[in-house]
Amino acid sequence: MADAEFIQLVDRFYPALYRFALSLARSQADACDLTQQTFYVWATKGHALREAAKAKSWLFTTLYREFLKGRRRSERLTPLDTVIETEADPVNLVAETIATMDAEEVIEALKEVDEAFRAALTLFYLEDLSYNEIAEVLEIPMGTVMSRLSRGKAQLRARLNARANAGAGAGAVVAFPTLKRKG
Repeated sequence: MADAEFIQLVDRFYPALYRFALSLARSQADACDLTQQTFYVWATKGHALREAAKAKSWLFTTLYREFLKGRRRSERLTPLDTVIETEADPVNLVAETIATMDAEEVIEALKEVDEAFRAALTLFYLEDLSYNEIAEVLEIPMGTVMSRLSRGKAQLRARLNARANAGAGAGAVVAFPTLKRKG
């Protein structure tokens, strides 16, 4: 691959890959390392890709594999069978509460979701990948993608609800009730 093509590829996919890496690693330094490692692997093995249209999927898959490789080395993977079933129960979160939260608060809550669910949520909501693309990137069946998205949403709702409840008693801004005028 020519240098100009490689630079174009980096410019096109770096921000999305970095966001995905940050959501997985929860650390800016680790996210930078993962993203750079992904492009290093592309530079050494990317020429073997037969269809240029699959570059995005290949890059996300490679980044996820590199993340898992690092996690295996450190033995910090959370097995899915240890997830408490009550966490998957739906939590009622009022739409107005969500509307008052800013994106940074939601991203912070997303970082608290179990890694297996967080990866699927990030790819779906932040990177706009389809179920099929997520299944391809994470190398799991589509049914598992749907299950992880469902459980991940439940965990995210619970985290957001906890944040909203914690903020309600801690000097949160409360809207004034609207008065109906007779007239």
